[in-house]
Amino acid sequence: MTIKRYIVWTCLLGLLMISCGKQRPQDESLEQCNSVYYWRTDLRLDSTERAFLKQYNIKKVYCRYFDVVMGDSSIGPRPNATISFSDSLPDGIEIIPTIYITEDCMHKPHKDLAEKIVQRIRQMNETNNINNVHEIQIDCDYTSKSRATYYQFLETIKSQLSTIHYQLSTTIRLHQLSMPVPPVDYGTLMVYNTGDPRKWQERNPILDYRDVYPYLKHLDQYALPLAVAYPVYLWIRNIQNVRIEHSVDAAEILKVKHAIEKERPNLSSSIITYHLETDNINRYKTETYEEIYRH
Repeated sequence: MTIKRYIVWTCLLGLLMISCGKQRPQDESLEQCNSVYYWRTDLRLDSTERAFLKQYNIKKVYCRYFDVVMGDSSIGPRPNATISFSDSLPDGIEIIPTIYITEDCMHKPHKDLAEKIVQRIRQMNETNNINNVHEIQIDCDYTSKSRATYYQFLETIKSQLSTIHYQLSTTIRLHQLSMPVPPVDYGTLMVYNTGDPRKWQERNPILDYRDVYPYLKHLDQYALPLAVAYPVYLWIRNIQNVRIEHSVDAAEILKVKHAIEKERPNLSSSIITYHLETDNINRYKTETYEEIYRH
């Protein structure tokens, strides 16, 4: 073999090894669909919300069933703000029970917590005659301090769900993109609450491209299939007895969406908006929602 040919083969082999060593995400494994979050304590849809589900061909509703919060030391984590079901979703729409767990619940392991959560979800489904369930999502703003405990908790949840053939997903915040991936089937990248609420006069705390930009470099190599959730809500706060309203301009949402899809094009396949409510629907033009949900 000539020296020149040897060098070429060595370079090719090196590139192959690098390629094999990288874990590429497989977003194609997710169903291409439009979805919404439902984050109220009673499932009750008005005519505008039902029309929205139909108009934008919504296939999945990530519905917050209850929160898990820390009680006192003798009680440990406990459920809070459980949803009531005064209504049902239209036929053909899958409901995904979503559980928000406060980060302090994951500062140490809690025996049987995963089993109790799965059991409670199944009881709520049975009581309310909810049958179209194939997945559970866990929402937690875990940190480097709580990550190990949270991931072990997810492993236990996943083993519980394997017997009933459910998928497991979790939310992924931007700062979590630099961490090892969680043991779930896929993640939902939360592209909202990106800023510091204390600096609201400088940047929109719900969403600002400048807060998202530093994290875009992690997207391509984050080795977990991802859906993406964008904000369409209004945040009302009272700051020094002054009513402050935070919402995001349509142009800012779309600017961030285009930047994310430039880094990882397949993230246009599974889009979620947060959250389903008539005021949120009326806040944006039809063209904006069409662009958000564009695949």
